[in-house]
Amino acid sequence: MRTRTEEYIRTQYGVSPEYPWDRDDMSAVFRHKDNRKWFALIMSVGRDRLGLPGKGTVNVINLKINDPLYHDSLVHEDGIMPAYHMNKRSWITVLLDGMVPEDLVFSLIDLSFSATGPKAKKTVSRPSKEWVIPANPKYYDVIKAFSERDEIEWKQGAGIMTGDTVYLYVGAPVSAILFKCKVTKTGIPCDFDNGKLKIRSLMSIKLMKRYKEDEFTFEVLREEYGIFAIRGPRGIPISLSEALM
Repeated sequence: MRTRTEEYIRTQYGVSPEYPWDRDDMSAVFRHKDNRKWFALIMSVGRDRLGLPGKGTVNVINLKINDPLYHDSLVHEDGIMPAYHMNKRSWITVLLDGMVPEDLVFSLIDLSFSATGPKAKKTVSRPSKEWVIPANPKYYDVIKAFSERDEIEWKQGAGIMTGDTVYLYVGAPVSAILFKCKVTKTGIPCDFDNGKLKIRSLMSIKLMKRYKEDEFTFEVLREEYGIFAIRGPRGIPISLSEALM
């Protein structure tokens, strides 16, 4: 995944890696062309130094997240932690071992590029994206919620921003995408922890469309669109996006 991440940076921003340390040919710095500030640092770090189980090393990327609430919500996600060897209040370390979905890694790179650029660039946001997010009926009856109102608050998924579209996949016994929603607000403070579920930030989502329970079942998602698991926010293939319109 390190190779794909470096290729994304080259393609998206026209930036090649720099290796500023003589005795370290694995740590790659990526800078803005104009102000020369770092927006990404890719390293190979010992798993023990990150508090991870097992031996050996793992590839990681350090990225800047200016929004304190969003930063705090990110570091509670699997595969994301306070920055290794950088300011832990505004930077994060993201594992590049497949634990964090590729589209989320790329989205966070975009945010870091914007956060470290000139003031004019910091006002530029990435294009809106589409996500599938899980909804566990054991924790919240989203079907009932949307029968009573068309806008609700939901746990803010890592990488999701205002203006994005989210499709709610309702878990068993339904096991299907049932709702298309627009994200109308993010970064709503929250402090919820019941031992099983921890929420630090909420988003508001507005209902745009409903789907029948037999339209986009897990079997359909797996067999026709190659989606084998929905454990957290994930991007969707173009073919599925077109079908959901």
